[in-house]
Formats: sequence, structure tokens, C-alpha cells
Amino acid sequence: MNREQFPTWRKSTYSDHDANCVEVAPGSRGAIGVRDSKDPHAPHLVFTPVAWRTFLTAARRTQRR
Repeated sequence: MNREQFPTWRKSTYSDHDANCVEVAPGSRGAIGVRDSKDPHAPHLVFTPVAWRTFLTAARRTQRR
């Protein structure tokens, strides 16, 4: 997937104000893009919908501990 397939990036609400930011964007065919906001032109990760849900579930479990 190329950058044009992720037109709307959104900053995570858990990111701080010191440029330690993660951004996510919905993409074509349900894909989810994830990138570091400090370098928007750098490579980014792409998750399938199933992989994204799995990641979020694991992250939420870790956060509750």
C-alpha cells in the first residue's frame, strides 16, 4: 500500500505533546496504517483488520495490568 491509500491520519489520544506521537489512518480494503508523526514520509506499518483488532485487544489487556 502506498501513502495515497491512507488520506486521513489521526493522532493517538495517548500520545504526549513532546512529539512522541503515533498516528493511525483507515485505508483501502479495511487496512489500518500506523506511523510515527515525527517523520510522516518514513515507512509505516499496515495492519489487516483482523491483525489490528488483535493488536488492540492485546494492548488493552496489557494496559489493565
